[in-house]
Amino acid sequence: MRFKILLIIFFLNLNINLHANELVEESKIHKNLRCLVCQGQSIADSNSDFALTLKMVVKDLIDQGKTEDEIYSFLSDKYGDWILYKPKINQGNLLLWGLPYLALIIGGVIIVFLIRKSSKKA
Repeated sequence: MRFKILLIIFFLNLNINLHANELVEESKIHKNLRCLVCQGQSIADSNSDFALTLKMVVKDLIDQGKTEDEIYSFLSDKYGDWILYKPKINQGNLLLWGLPYLALIIGGVIIVFLIRKSSKKA
């Protein structure tokens, strides 16, 4: 009898934990999506009609079994990459992602060149 009660409690606890993980996932997605009405706010922080609608869309997509990446791709296709706080690297924004590294490398080469040039004069 005690074993059956423990088994029931175990499965109820497992169900609650799975549901909690789903809510955390939804909250994480909300924090990674930018509200297009409230500039600079995520939809988790915004109470605009757009943010509320987007929260319902995300919930529906999660209920359909979509993954986090599929949800981001769907919303990015519909609203553009600007809706994502961390957009993916693609041909359209490759220069934007690579330019800081390129500037760092070029700056380092210039500094090394100037140091070597000044050490040859001395």
